[in-house]
Amino acid sequence: MTEASTQTQNPDSKTTHENDGLGFWKFMVAGSIAGMVEHMAMFPVDTLKTRMQMLGASSSCSGSATHSSHHHHQIGRFFTSIMRKEGPLGLYRGIAAMGLGAGPAHAVYFSVYEICKKKLGGNEPGHHPLLHAASGVVATTASDAVLTPMDVVKQRLQLKSSPYSGVKDCVLRMFKEEGVKGFYTSYRTTIVMNAPFTAVHFATYEAMKKVLNEISPENASEERLMVHVMAGGAAGALAGAVTTPLDVVKTRLQCQGVCGADTFRSSSIRLALKQIVAKEGYQALLRGLTPRVLFHAPAAAICWSTYEAMKSFLQHDPDGHPSPQL
Repeated sequence: MTEASTQTQNPDSKTTHENDGLGFWKFMVAGSIAGMVEHMAMFPVDTLKTRMQMLGASSSCSGSATHSSHHHHQIGRFFTSIMRKEGPLGLYRGIAAMGLGAGPAHAVYFSVYEICKKKLGGNEPGHHPLLHAASGVVATTASDAVLTPMDVVKQRLQLKSSPYSGVKDCVLRMFKEEGVKGFYTSYRTTIVMNAPFTAVHFATYEAMKKVLNEISPENASEERLMVHVMAGGAAGALAGAVTTPLDVVKTRLQCQGVCGADTFRSSSIRLALKQIVAKEGYQALLRGLTPRVLFHAPAAAICWSTYEAMKSFLQHDPDGHPSPQL
């Protein structure tokens, strides 16, 4: 799915049916579990990012941390404030929503990604970064349609003094007060954000993988986990940083009106950017930059280690015999 799935699915790995001995559905299972583990493990960092991005929209949304241009100091203040006033569980509010959304969204991502890659010729021998990137963008568009509603619920629950008691309460109240449209207010922004994210991620991934292979050609292999982790981590960090302004807009749209947060006349990205800058300045578009980068860098390592472990597990048939390897 979206950013996470970009990290999970290596564009050049030979993880197709023919050379891993796995059925198509097993790739979906492995990817779904990897995505869920990644999001759950990194959830506290995501909570800090959401609180920071809502700073300026409403004082009751984010916490007591002051406006500061020093992002690393701001992270420390937000973390300390949450731990002191809400306890460790405050970092995990909304995690159930992400758990419900990440699995199905990753399943959609992998199925659409594999179908598009096959149709476009991305499974042919050789490197096809543009074809893989295009497949990733299409897959992202489909998976975001599944994840966005739960992402909205997740972010509203992450807010300080959230008016919702839990996932069910949030879903029912949103549906009653805002209708289905409320769950997709940020969908367009999410797509616009994840398209360049995917492009930057794949481009950086290819460049980093090439550098790593040149440093130690006798050891570096496209199928080696560390190459995936290091290249994917760098790609995720850069892509996350570049798309931070759009992520701020997405967060503001998803949480508008909650806890007294600013509202927007429409879901227009341009109007939202203009309104945020007019009130808070351009620096507001970089809020949450550090935790966003800190999220996507290790996320690749978590995603890939889980993905490879699940592939290894699923490569055994019901009788316990390993599937043939090519």
